[in-house]
Amino acid sequence: MKLTEEIKARIDGMSYRDMLALWRFAPAGEPIFQDESGQYYSKVMFEKRGHVGPAEAVAASKSVGWDKGG
Repeated sequence: MKLTEEIKARIDGMSYRDMLALWRFAPAGEPIFQDESGQYYSKVMFEKRGHVGPAEAVAASKSVGWDKGG
C-alpha cells in the first residue's frame, strides 16, 4: 500500500501495544503491511519496541496474547 500522510499519521499515532495487536490479529493480506506502508509499519513498530524497553514489551505481548477470542 502506498504510504500516504493519512496512513503515516495512523501508524505514528499507535502505541506499541496497538501495533503489536494489529500485527498479530490482522487478516492475512492486510494492506497496511504491504509495500511502502508495510515497510514503514515495521520500522516504526520496532523503534517503538526499543523505546518501551524489554519489560514493557513483554508485558504488552502478554496483554495482547495469542488468542483473539480469549
